[in-house]
Amino acid sequence: MKKQSIRKMITTIAVCSVGFLSVSAVAAPDEFQRQMIQRVAQSKQKLQQAEAAKGAERQKLMGEHMKMMKETMEKMQAMKPKAGMSMQEHEEWISQHQKLMEGIMGQMMEEHHLIMDIGAAPHQGK
Repeated sequence: MKKQSIRKMITTIAVCSVGFLSVSAVAAPDEFQRQMIQRVAQSKQKLQQAEAAKGAERQKLMGEHMKMMKETMEKMQAMKPKAGMSMQEHEEWISQHQKLMEGIMGQMMEEHHLIMDIGAAPHQGK
């Protein structure tokens, strides 16, 4: 009986692995999404630079990050799936789009916290 349990577990893992590999192989982002992924990564780097900077340099980098986020959001809102996609391709496109939007929202929250920290800094000494 123990051998049967182990075989079932191995079979289940094998089936799940094949399913995962086939989905991940098909779920590649399209060219526009790849550009957005790169853009989101660049803006993340800008935000990290702003976090490390002080004073006027921090404000300048924050402004650049905000501008990048605004432009990226505008482009993301204009994105549409290609015509003629299969249902699976469409769902994968939507999933990738959602991941991008979550990345953008995460950066915007980090940016917000950084702004709040900047505003609170003068009051911390009192």
